[in-house]
Amino acid sequence: MRTIVVALFITLFLILTIPVMFVEWVIGKFNQDLKDRSSLRIVQWAFRCVIFLCGTKMTVIGEENVPKGEPVLYIGNHRSLFDTVVTYARTPGLCGYIAKKEMLKVPLLTIWMRYLHCIFLDRDDIRAGLKMVLNAIDQVKHGVSICIFPEGTRNDGSVDFLPFRNGCLKIAEKTNCAIVPMALNNTADIFELHKPWIRRTHVVLEYCKPVYPQDFSKEDRKKLGDIIEQTVKDTYYKNQGLV
Repeated sequence: MRTIVVALFITLFLILTIPVMFVEWVIGKFNQDLKDRSSLRIVQWAFRCVIFLCGTKMTVIGEENVPKGEPVLYIGNHRSLFDTVVTYARTPGLCGYIAKKEMLKVPLLTIWMRYLHCIFLDRDDIRAGLKMVLNAIDQVKHGVSICIFPEGTRNDGSVDFLPFRNGCLKIAEKTNCAIVPMALNNTADIFELHKPWIRRTHVVLEYCKPVYPQDFSKEDRKKLGDIIEQTVKDTYYKNQGLV
């Protein structure tokens, strides 16, 4: 029953907000900042509804670690479709996600994703990866945070973590924005561990202390990816006892 309710809510949201999409488009022609803020709040409301309908209890730790009033680069582990739902519902400001290009095939959802500054990536094209980084750098320079899951794809659970791809850290190095490592525990238990059913569960999201690339020497920056990856892992294992 829970699965049907969630699927119905998402479908109705996408259909019933078609006029809202048009209004947002018009607003953007005159006031881009207003469009950005209103689109953010609309989608955050929808995601919070999804979390409620899923019966997901959330424990959020370390929100005070997220710098306010400045764009950041969020780096987290990836086990579930709901990782985006859970994290986007909590972002304090504009945030674009790096999404696989296959998402472009989903009607209506793609429009909202574009409104929210999401960047679509062809994971099989190296040049597309470089273009993504350059696009993300431009977004950060215009005040939009970026969220990326550097494992490259959702972890199927056969191992705790897939290798992190550190190329995305160039986004922070070239803009001097903060990197905020974040660890997600138990999100796969919402859906992936028992497809096709959504079940009530408890999820832990922790934001770690921000890391600024400019605080590291040029030589030490080469180790920055390992530091971020280890921070996410340590936090993940620390919080396993909370779920």
